[in-house]
Amino acid sequence: MIRVILVDDHALVRQGFRRIIEEEPGLSVVGEAGTAQDGVALARKERPDVVLMDMSMPDANGIHAAREILRERPETRILVLSMYSDAQYVRSALDAGVSGYILKSALETDLTRAVRAVAGGQQYLSPELSHVLIRALREKQDTPAAPDVFDQLTQREKQVLQLIAHGKSNKEIAALLNLSVNTVAVHRANLMSTLGVHKAAELVLFAVRKGLVLPE
Repeated sequence: MIRVILVDDHALVRQGFRRIIEEEPGLSVVGEAGTAQDGVALARKERPDVVLMDMSMPDANGIHAAREILRERPETRILVLSMYSDAQYVRSALDAGVSGYILKSALETDLTRAVRAVAGGQQYLSPELSHVLIRALREKQDTPAAPDVFDQLTQREKQVLQLIAHGKSNKEIAALLNLSVNTVAVHRANLMSTLGVHKAAELVLFAVRKGLVLPE
């Protein structure tokens, strides 16, 4: 029996997925969670074979939750659900170690096929995503390689960047990270200098591209 937990902030969506999965022989839903952090806790408790997780939730995005689950239990298979078909989101998810990425518009048969595939150790992508990734790969091959400035950021700068992207003020960031407001302002200035941007909106866009935060 393949044991599955569902992580999505919409109860009706979870109910629909539960119905689809439990109608399939050999699949069983052993728990549900409505937030990313509750999903992490539930995965820790239930030790499922597959975690079916929404990519975008109010408290955090599914990529961060996936990393946390896999850090604690690498053998867990995570299947991300998303409305985003952009190659950047797919690659961010795969880079985080998830086993599959399926669009919410997928047919019921695609969902159960995806669950079985990742449970069996395979990777699964919605069929319509293949051309998106192929096109992105070709574009990347045609572009000269350049150092990734994200790798030049310190861990603290990445934390500050993520909080800026979540709309936090310097004062709020200072309180969350136990720093002075002046120190946060310095980190913000350093981020803009390193990334070559001049507006907070550009920092947010960079954070989205790196999978630190997802657009609403």
